[in-house]
Amino acid sequence: MHSELIKLGICIASLGMCSFANAQSRVAIYGVLDEGIMYQGNAGGGQRLSLDSLAGLMGSRWGVTGVEDLGGTLHAIFTLESGVNLNNGLAAQGGLLFGRQAFVGLTRDNWGGLTFGRQYDMIFYFPEPLTAAALVGGAPAGHPGDVDNACNTVRVNKSVRYMSPEIRSATFGVEYSLGGAPGNFTTASGYSVGAGYANAPLKVGVAFEYFKHPTAAPGTGFFTAYGNGFSPLQGALNRGYASAETYQSAVVGANYTIGPVILAASFSNIQYANLGASLQDGTAIFNNYDVGILYRFSPAWTVAASYAYLHSDGVQNAAGHKIGNQHFNQVAIATDYFLSKRTDVYFGISWQQASGTSSLGTPAVANITNMNDSSNNFQVLARAAIRHKF
Repeated sequence: MHSELIKLGICIASLGMCSFANAQSRVAIYGVLDEGIMYQGNAGGGQRLSLDSLAGLMGSRWGVTGVEDLGGTLHAIFTLESGVNLNNGLAAQGGLLFGRQAFVGLTRDNWGGLTFGRQYDMIFYFPEPLTAAALVGGAPAGHPGDVDNACNTVRVNKSVRYMSPEIRSATFGVEYSLGGAPGNFTTASGYSVGAGYANAPLKVGVAFEYFKHPTAAPGTGFFTAYGNGFSPLQGALNRGYASAETYQSAVVGANYTIGPVILAASFSNIQYANLGASLQDGTAIFNNYDVGILYRFSPAWTVAASYAYLHSDGVQNAAGHKIGNQHFNQVAIATDYFLSKRTDVYFGISWQQASGTSSLGTPAVANITNMNDSSNNFQVLARAAIRHKF
């Protein structure tokens, strides 16, 4: 009798496993390994040469994604994605296990999808791929300090996201991040909205995001969405605005294709508001412009270049002095050659010059993509790398 019960249990378990395997028929493991040699001139007081796997065309990662058919046109979806530091084997994004993405949800054909978890904002999905920085790619082309989050420095925790299906060449998305503290459930909350239009040869994307208390305790604020408390407010160009009670970024980008040529341009408006008594409760406003061009010499070989300009008029401190009135000019070039559909080698280099006064009231220093302050107002960043997708 005991042996028969064991056999029955094994049969039931086997049936369950087979049912699960059939329902979860589309599960895939994927990844990108992007390893390069990085050179930084005037980084943290001196030159720096290092191996890097996180600041390339695509930060190194691995992930699992899946779709389960629930009947009709309804599907359950999920993604778990972890950044990988190839040089020490540690997880990226401050050591978070799935720091890049971790979400689950439902999607229906022609209705769109609703997902929950740690996710990208609408800047990532709509204008970011169309900026000149993205056209050139990698850290050398990123906007100064990544103040507009157009290089994906920050993901959104505790978020609910809706993404529409394509409607006459257009799509849109809405995302809300739940905050919450005793007595105030909106503390550290925020939202992001975006839309895009793609109809060859033109692509356009726009997004806006707004967050309260972005520098709240680690793991709760928009700027503190990393496990180790890392914040994008690490450079002199914006570190003085850590007291901001609100943060917002509006970005618009566009691409236009003419044969083997792609033209790109973008504009960003960034605001750190309600800065407290020490800065007369003012608002620090940045505006970033970029333009770029890519030429495809062959299906395997491209060359691209971009120019970016970031400026801020600054704010008044308690003594009535203007600080933060800073300007940044940056030029980047890159070339990329595909050895196969999954493997390519590339090289990129950029040069940046800063002027004016930083957010700390000191002379402005260069900072390419928030990769460390320069020791002066000039900085060069170069990267030679290999990328493999699986």
